[in-house]
Amino acid sequence: MSNRQIRPRRSFIFTPSLKPEMYPKALASGADIVCVELEDGIAPKDKDLARANMLAMFAEPKADDGVERLVRINSPREAFGVADIAAILAANTPPPGLMVPKVKSPDEIKVLDDLLTEAGHPTRLQVIIETNAGLEAAFEIAQSSPRVDALLFGGVDMAAELRCELSWEALLYARSRVVHAAAGAGIDVIDVPYLDLQDPDGMVIAAKQAKSLGFSGKGSIHPKQIAALNDVFTPTEEEVERARLIIRTFEESDSALVVINGKLIEKPVLRDMYRIVSIAERIGK
Repeated sequence: MSNRQIRPRRSFIFTPSLKPEMYPKALASGADIVCVELEDGIAPKDKDLARANMLAMFAEPKADDGVERLVRINSPREAFGVADIAAILAANTPPPGLMVPKVKSPDEIKVLDDLLTEAGHPTRLQVIIETNAGLEAAFEIAQSSPRVDALLFGGVDMAAELRCELSWEALLYARSRVVHAAAGAGIDVIDVPYLDLQDPDGMVIAAKQAKSLGFSGKGSIHPKQIAALNDVFTPTEEEVERARLIIRTFEESDSALVVINGKLIEKPVLRDMYRIVSIAERIGK
């Protein structure tokens, strides 16, 4: 069962389930992904209320506004996560997507896939790689279920596990492993949010570094970061024109390789060219 769609995942933002009134504001923020928070941002004493609020948020049909809606559940290996999953399985209108944290093994995703299938839920999955065990198994996790649409790099927890600085250089190897795993499965990969709201220039630099490494987008901690992130991860007009030219040339030549402006281009690049054009069309560029 695979229903993967190419769609922009340039930015995401969390919205607190304890404050449902903030949900519409998050949906209108310009972020490609809005994620209702049940995990780190919710104290243990508030977990039950947060879960009930989350279910109420998805009780009514949602507008087709292009925003991808997710819920970050608690770890499936913890009691709160088990309770989250049980509530979602019993729901008549489950969330369209789940963000699954602290995954260490592909079996966690396989079991969740089986449970969702048994319940008849089409819910999609995005998996956070933020533990050393998860990093070691990232390639298998990325391919553990056709429901998985993206991997997310959880840099804060990963730095703590590795006992390293939360810096680009210190986490470059870990980031590269996650990008490699996502590429192997043909899915998106999203970078950790930039935590310094007072350094917008630094955030843009970090986003450009992530894009050059292969990331599809980057998280945000405040709506004022979203426009800049979308700008970095939106294909430029030149990139879109080049992608369309390559696609057209291959379709006309029916060959495994072509020469465009003196440069040899082989057919495997087509997958990325179709992705660029698809994203550009989705955002009306």
